[in-house]
Amino acid sequence: MFTGIIEELGTVEAIESRAAGARFRFGCTALNDLTVGASVAVNGVCLTALEPSTRGFTADLAPETLRRSNLGDLRVGSRVNLERPLTPTSRLSGHIVQGHVDGAGQLIALDPLGDDNWWLRVRIPPELDRYLVFKGSIALDGISLTVASIEGGELAVTIIPHTYRQTNLCTRRPGERINIECDILAKHVEKLLGRIEAGTGLTLDKLRGAGFA
Repeated sequence: MFTGIIEELGTVEAIESRAAGARFRFGCTALNDLTVGASVAVNGVCLTALEPSTRGFTADLAPETLRRSNLGDLRVGSRVNLERPLTPTSRLSGHIVQGHVDGAGQLIALDPLGDDNWWLRVRIPPELDRYLVFKGSIALDGISLTVASIEGGELAVTIIPHTYRQTNLCTRRPGERINIECDILAKHVEKLLGRIEAGTGLTLDKLRGAGFA
């Protein structure tokens, strides 16, 4: 489990293509307590650390991971957001992030607002729209952010100076894919409501008709 608070901006140092998937080498210096088999979030994708050292680690990526996330778009020299998993005594500064990416959106624009603040706009896959709400939490490339606007299949968030400087957002360009993980609570609520509807015949439309929404 992660929080969406990025610890270090790493670099892709090597990519070894394999018959199924690929092995990546990530360079970093702050995550020097990683052990073999430990989880680490790379652009919000939970990977298993291999060959850890004071200079970085390697990780094997399955074909599904390369297809579903923007890790398949990475090249040697690409910058990536890194976060170690949450410990039981840590403060949950962001929100609950599992490292299980739901899909990839398309970066529309990153527009300056002044004083090094930015307005990030992302085109979201239609199937994820139902999990996103105004002022709700979302992880973009593993960064815990708050939904500032959502309309017409377009999501927008405000990026503060610290986030812009300490993550890979400063390197991103329009048209690139950006990893999206929706709030896990929204998915649980959807499934629970589905069971209620199936068992009782009670639906959201009926509740609205009765004045509950």
